[in-house]
Parts: sequence; C-alpha cells; structure tokens
Amino acid sequence: MDQNNFMGILGSFAQPFYQVWWMVMPVLLFYLFAFLWDDYVKGEWSGKMEWTMIEIIPPKDLEKGPKLMESIYQGLCGVVVSYNAFDEYVMGMFTDKFSFELVGLGGEVHFYVRVQKKFRNLLEAQIYAQYPDAEILEVDDYVNNFPRVVPNSGWNLWGSDMVLIKPDAYPLRTYDKFEEDITGTMIDPIAGFVELFASTPPGQNMWLQIIVQPLEEVWRKKSGAEKEIQKLAGRAKESRGLWSDVTDVFTNLFKALWQPVEFPSTKKEEQPLEFRLTPVEKDVLKAVEENLGKNQYKIKMRFIYVGKREGFDMGYVTGFFGVTRQFNDLNLNGIKPDDSKTTAHFVAIDTRLDTMKRRIYERYRKRNTDGKTFVFSTSELATIYHFPDMAVRTPALSRVESKRGTAPSNLPTA
Repeated sequence: MDQNNFMGILGSFAQPFYQVWWMVMPVLLFYLFAFLWDDYVKGEWSGKMEWTMIEIIPPKDLEKGPKLMESIYQGLCGVVVSYNAFDEYVMGMFTDKFSFELVGLGGEVHFYVRVQKKFRNLLEAQIYAQYPDAEILEVDDYVNNFPRVVPNSGWNLWGSDMVLIKPDAYPLRTYDKFEEDITGTMIDPIAGFVELFASTPPGQNMWLQIIVQPLEEVWRKKSGAEKEIQKLAGRAKESRGLWSDVTDVFTNLFKALWQPVEFPSTKKEEQPLEFRLTPVEKDVLKAVEENLGKNQYKIKMRFIYVGKREGFDMGYVTGFFGVTRQFNDLNLNGIKPDDSKTTAHFVAIDTRLDTMKRRIYERYRKRNTDGKTFVFSTSELATIYHFPDMAVRTPALSRVESKRGTAPSNLPTA
C-alpha cells in the first residue's frame, strides 16, 4: 500500500470527525474543565484548613454500649452547612469532615480523631457529655513516624478501600442486634477489632480509617434512597418502554388466535401490605425505613496493614476481614474490599502492585476521599467505631484508671 492510498484511508475515517468536531469538542472540553476546576477549587479550600490529631482514652469501667457514640455522631451533624452554587462551584466549599481512626501500633491500640482545630471544642464537648471519665489528648500524627513511601526495601503493606455490598439504604447489622440469646448481654462488636489489633507484634501495624462527612436531611430524596422503600413495599411502578408495549401487543395478538386472552391480575397489588410480604421482607422493609430515619454520613473507609518485611504476615489481613463479617447481614447489607485492594495478577505484577500500594498509602496519609464512597446512618457508624466496654480487657488498650467527676470547665481553645 503506497503512501497516497494510506493517507486516503485515514482521510475517509477522519471525514466524519471534520463534520461534527465543532459540536463534540466543546462538550468534551467543558466536562474536562469542570472536573479539573472542581478538583482545583476544592484543593484550595482544603489547603486553608488547620487540623489537629486527638487521642481518646476510654474509661476503665465503661458499662454502656455504642448508643452513646451514636449520640456523638448525631451532635456532629450540626456542622452541616447548605452552600449556594457560588460557594460550592466557585469557592470550592464543602461540608466539613472528621477522620475517626482505630490504630494498632505494634500491639498497642489507640483511638484517634483527626479534626479541624475550629471544631475541636465541639468534638470534645460531645465526647465528655457521653463519656465524662474519658481522657482526651492532643498528639502528633502517628503516620509521620513511618516512612514517607511504602513499600520500600524495609517495609511492606496491604490495603484496600471498603465498599458496601448493596445500596446505601440497606443497613448493616447494627449494635442493637449484637445480643447474647440466653443472658441478653450485649456482645461488643468492636471487641474483635481491638483484640486483633492488639495481637500484632512490634514492627507490624494495622490501621482502620473512617472519614465521615455529615449529609443534609434532603439526601434521602436526592439520592433516590426513598425509592428503595417503594420498591420493597411493592409500590414502585415498573418503567416500560415503547418497544415493550409493542411486543406485548403482538404477543397477545398471536395468542388470541388459539386461546383466550388473559388480562393481568391486580389482586395481589390490591392486598394490604401485611399479606403481600413474607416475614423476612417485612423485616427488611422495617430495617430500611428505620435506617433512613436517622442522620446520615458520607463515608470513606479504608484499611491498611503496614509493617516491616521481616515478620510481615498476611494472616492479619484475613483476620481483619473475618472480623468485618460480623457486621454483614445477607438479607440487608455488608462490607467488602473494593477493587482498589493491593492485589495484581498476570502482567507486570510487581510494578503494578507497588504502584497500587503507594497510592493507597499516600491517600491514607493525606486522609484523601478519592474513589468510591458510601453512606452510613449514625447507628451503623456507631457500630463500627465506638469505645469498647469493660468486657474488653486487653492490656494493649489504654484506659483511664481514675474517675473524673465532671467534664473539664476549661476545654482547650482552637
């Protein structure tokens, strides 16, 4: 094939583009600009924030369960602000976030919260209101005690973002379901995490990060979560296209040649809801309605196991996901690792694997929310992250020995 013929073929393929480029390119460039602009202005807004890290040391004789923590999350919903279009798209403003982190450092278990300095008093007041005997300390960010880049010659890691198995409206198995059948004693759902994190030897570390952003109450309408209730109750109307209607006409037309036409029955739909749903379906509908009746948080959740290469044991990763299974309900929802998990196969395995590990490690350090997110209600969030009760006796978890009469009157200022 000579050069002239080759150029002629290329020209024939390019001809349609010449005809429509003036319509296509402005649209593509607009969406590209909008994406880059949104990332830029939000980055600028984030850069103005001042952060601090606090550690919460829970009371020694804590007898109450996660419901206290749910009250704290409900109180933090007060930071929600409704921004107008100028604030959101030009200034890059967004509702403030908190990062709740459960950290195992060589067998020592810590409860950290990364919070903006302007909200430190708010957070501490909420904690002292529910846990007056707790101790709150301002500490250095623990990630600064680790190498800037991992993996390297001495360190390795495994990590993954977490996602939900079903849509956000379906709840996890929440703390009110963790109850021993015979005695009625509550089983603390965070005990498994604490014991697992406490079992790591020196040099091995397990980090669970939950970045939370309270949502406005209109979220359930904007997100379509209410449609799930209509669907479960059998009230959602099936959307049918023109082609489906035409197909039904011709199908029934040919059927009528040799048998009577059957008209669809509406008796089942006309029955009361009590008789249309199975017992399990009723329980699912009730759980979804109760879940959507609570304050909601946008969640970015990730887990990292980072440690020195000598003694690095993937069994801890298996143990972590074994613990998370207690929150899964096959009829409702569950947690699973996202596709971002640091696993690679087939082509350039080592190079791709190291790139994925460094990316998730960097995102963890920066408390980045890129990637998939989901929504938790306050009860789901309290189930995953709360302070353990007195039944959790591991010495790796620091406890406040003496009781404090009331919360300090001189809370530190931002």
